[in-house]
Amino acid sequence: MKSVWQAKGKKVHSRNIEISTYNYDGKRIIVEGSLKDDRFHESYSVTGEKFPKGIIHHMAIRLLVNCSNLLIEDVDVEMIAAPREFCREAIDCLAQIKGMTISKGFTLKIKKIAGGTKGCTHLVELLQTMAPAVIQGYAAHQSQEPTPFDSERARALLHFLTNTCHAWREDGPLAEMYKKLSR
Repeated sequence: MKSVWQAKGKKVHSRNIEISTYNYDGKRIIVEGSLKDDRFHESYSVTGEKFPKGIIHHMAIRLLVNCSNLLIEDVDVEMIAAPREFCREAIDCLAQIKGMTISKGFTLKIKKIAGGTKGCTHLVELLQTMAPAVIQGYAAHQSQEPTPFDSERARALLHFLTNTCHAWREDGPLAEMYKKLSR
């Protein structure tokens, strides 16, 4: 019997999210994310309205992040393509994240600020995807050169990463190693 995953039909939709991190000035990074939805055929709404094939959503968010504390110093949002003109009314829904720190609970804060009717679900989804990538980009930025061991930094990292996934579970080998190092 064939697996359902082996049965491939005609591709009808794709969503691509890309996130990149750039050095800004040595102390800050720019994290840029984009979300792009493509429809590969004409489609119809329940009202009979016809939608052409092509790009449905194409949005970008750029964050200027301070590496000393992961504070978002600035945010820029672009709606390159949106399915309806009134969707663009939500372009400023993320303005309130300026001044926020990316830390535990960030995703919940974003949902409260711009979730539901307060904003754009696609921008919220993109920003939620970007938050962990900010951490990865920050780590890549900070680790370009070897640095002396800093127990304070190890404690901060342990606090930030504990219980974020299986590998960083509180009783796991990574957490135990960092606990020993940060004493």
